[in-house]
Amino acid sequence: MDKKIVMDEFCRILKKINALEFGTFRLPNGRITPYYVDLRIITSFPDAFHKLVNLCIGYVEENLGGGAFDRIAGIPIAGIPLASIIAYNLKKPFLYVRQGERLHGRERRVEGVLMPGDRVLLVDDLITTGRSLLRTAEAVRSEGGVVNDAFVLLDREEMGRARLAKNNIEVHALFRISEIAERLFEIDAITEEQLDIILKQTEKEKKAAGTATQ
Repeated sequence: MDKKIVMDEFCRILKKINALEFGTFRLPNGRITPYYVDLRIITSFPDAFHKLVNLCIGYVEENLGGGAFDRIAGIPIAGIPLASIIAYNLKKPFLYVRQGERLHGRERRVEGVLMPGDRVLLVDDLITTGRSLLRTAEAVRSEGGVVNDAFVLLDREEMGRARLAKNNIEVHALFRISEIAERLFEIDAITEEQLDIILKQTEKEKKAAGTATQ
């Protein structure tokens, strides 16, 4: 799979569905960001979604293969449609994890059949701080599952990968936001000012991470 071809296709999809916006946005963790990537809307564009799913399947097959995991778990909400279709195409059982505990029935957070020792690949649209993925990993592990890997479309490069690595989870990202921003600028999809906004944000996070480890 040629990464440049795949990147160009991904950038065209982002541009087509206007998934990248600039302004002042509050992330789920409460932090403020100068740009926002909304990949949840992609399911409303069947052609783009179909292409994106194929990119994901190709990446997972090439970089993880079918032998690295037994089941696939989607992270609510954006990761669920993506994970379910990847699981279907790879012929792997699909799971999803509730955001809160279920107070009736089995009272489990993991929906689907999960056996002790099953290796579970987590799937989400993107990773920022990694907290959502980590909560899901903890829920799966609490019910006997093994989580060593997570796959995301986009890494916003805001310490999420490092947070998961500390918990023995390797993050496999189709792309990093910095390389996507640079390519979007090259094809005139964003301005130089908007490119700088994204790159300054990633540098800010790198500096914060460096300060935290000193």
